[in-house]
Order: sequence, then C-alpha cells, then structure tokens
Amino acid sequence: ATMLGAAQERWLMDRLDRSQSGWNFLAQQIPMARLDRFAGPERRFSMDKWDGYEQSRTRLLRFINARKPSNPITLAGDVHNNWVNDLRVDVDDPKTPVVATEFVGTSITSTGDGSDMSPLMEAMVSENECVRFANDQRGYVRFDLRRKELRADFRVVEYVTKPGASIKTRASFVVEDGRAGAKES
Repeated sequence: ATMLGAAQERWLMDRLDRSQSGWNFLAQQIPMARLDRFAGPERRFSMDKWDGYEQSRTRLLRFINARKPSNPITLAGDVHNNWVNDLRVDVDDPKTPVVATEFVGTSITSTGDGSDMSPLMEAMVSENECVRFANDQRGYVRFDLRRKELRADFRVVEYVTKPGASIKTRASFVVEDGRAGAKES
C-alpha cells in the first residue's frame, strides 16, 4: 500500500529537493503523525490516515531529514479536531530528530458543539509523545507567516448548535525558521 504512488512520491521529493522557498507546506487531507488511538499496551491505529501507509510516511520523513528542505510544515484536516504534532524520522524513537511540524485543523460545524478534549483524545494524547496540542472544539486555524516564524492560532467557539457564540484563541504555537517543532506561544 502506498499513500502517494511511486510517480507522485518522486514528484514530491523532487520538488522539495529543488525548492528555494523559505517555508515548504505539504497541504493534504489527512494527518501524517502516527497516533496510537487507545490507552494501554495494545497499539491501534487508524488505517485510513498515514498510519495505514507506514512505509510511505517513513520514506518521506527520511527524505526530509536527509535533504533538509526549508521549514517543512504539513497541514491537514478530515478528523474534526485540532492537533499540533512533531514529525520525527523514526516515529518509534522519541530521541530521533523532529524533521517537520504538523498542524491539523478542526471542522467549523461538523459533529456538533465539541468539547475541550474528548475521552478518546485524552487517551491518544497520553499514548503519543509527538502530540503538542489536541482539542475537540469547532473553529479554524489562523496562520501568520513571517520570514523568521510561522504562528498558528487555534480559533474556537464554545458552541455551534445555536447562534451567538463568540470566538476565542484556544492556543497559539510558533515554529521558528530553521527549527522543526512547534512551541506553545
């Protein structure tokens, strides 16, 4: 199984290798970080995310580590919650370098009002060292890209099932130029 297919994977790596951009965004529909979905010794993954395509993810992250395109950032959605994740060369070894940062944005109204963190998300956070932030509220992510940093503000509302909810910034993260990994701001 492959996420991209051989031709598209070669195309992506070639473009990243030749990129002169200060920031390289990989916008896609699904999260890349490997996330064990349940607490406890048994490991369970969602096979319709990059978790189902381990070899593809490993090749891409190893490529990023070896070729070092400037500031790789992945952007995703599709899961109806907010996430910030570190992406490492070896997802099983938290001592290996972080090579990219992942931002996952929630839906604006799907799945109802949401909550700060669901029990499933709490279990996932406890099992996955790569998670820097997780939140189950509705809203969007606002990015401010500067030459020396990327700032991500997770904007959320308390409810969507009736009119009138105010919006607030639930959390903010910064990725510094030349340094993979998000820091809470």
